[in-house]
Amino acid sequence: MLPLAIHWNVDPVMFNIGSFGLRYYSFGFLFAFVLGYIILTRIYKFEKIHLDYLDSLIVYIFLAVLVGARLGHCLFYEPDYFLTSAHWTEMFWPFQDGQYTGFQGLASHGAAVAILLALWIYWKKYRMNPVWILDRMVIVVALGGAFIRLGNLFNSEIYGVETTLPWGFVFEQNGETVPKHPTQLYESLSYFTIFAVSLWYYIRKKGQFKTGSIFGWWLVALFGMRLIIEFVKNDQVDFEAGMVLNMGQLLSLPFIIGGLVVAWLARKEKLPQGPFPQGEVMKHKESKKK
Repeated sequence: MLPLAIHWNVDPVMFNIGSFGLRYYSFGFLFAFVLGYIILTRIYKFEKIHLDYLDSLIVYIFLAVLVGARLGHCLFYEPDYFLTSAHWTEMFWPFQDGQYTGFQGLASHGAAVAILLALWIYWKKYRMNPVWILDRMVIVVALGGAFIRLGNLFNSEIYGVETTLPWGFVFEQNGETVPKHPTQLYESLSYFTIFAVSLWYYIRKKGQFKTGSIFGWWLVALFGMRLIIEFVKNDQVDFEAGMVLNMGQLLSLPFIIGGLVVAWLARKEKLPQGPFPQGEVMKHKESKKK
């Protein structure tokens, strides 16, 4: 007799319009992006930072997330497949035999690296304090991660090993017959909590806190939870079998260590303070945005 479990057999497509089907995953990604933009807009207005800065930043970050997450999966998890003359174009082209297949595989660690690179490029152009930006941006990044993991749940992917716990999910879309840990929910709830705590701290401090305080502890919390949850998650790729720490955990460690370093530097006030530590302001045309 099977233990008490939740039988999960949800169609990953919300609805179809002709041959196009909108997936819960795509909807969650777009919804989180729009909601995140609204929250950041409120933050920038509250701190009297011109919204031209935010509009430029969003373009950098959006491209970084898309490109970084895709390349991160291809290079970290399946290099033997994608780094070949026969398949390398699949990293950038979501079609096979004339049919849309979508990008099968995205990695949050790749997105994180790409965001840091994009911020460096952004800083070179606008001279705005990247750590100040990260303190505010990571608040909505956690929200985005929560919705993306919910999308993984609706796709019946990236779940855990077998469990006898009453909240185990039987992912019938994949032909599973025994309950598995719903690690997508574990991560989603963790990220929602990190989002709520980060936003609460920002509001409580009214934006006045030591630069790096949110970003540093955010890295520790988010990637720390990722490291813990990976212990009950199925291997993503075959080479992870038998590893003490899988690829997701190994990639999380540098971010956790980096977060501790940033938190220490923030406490000692060794990081540049304020949005424009060099006193530079972007020269822009007058905008009607208020």
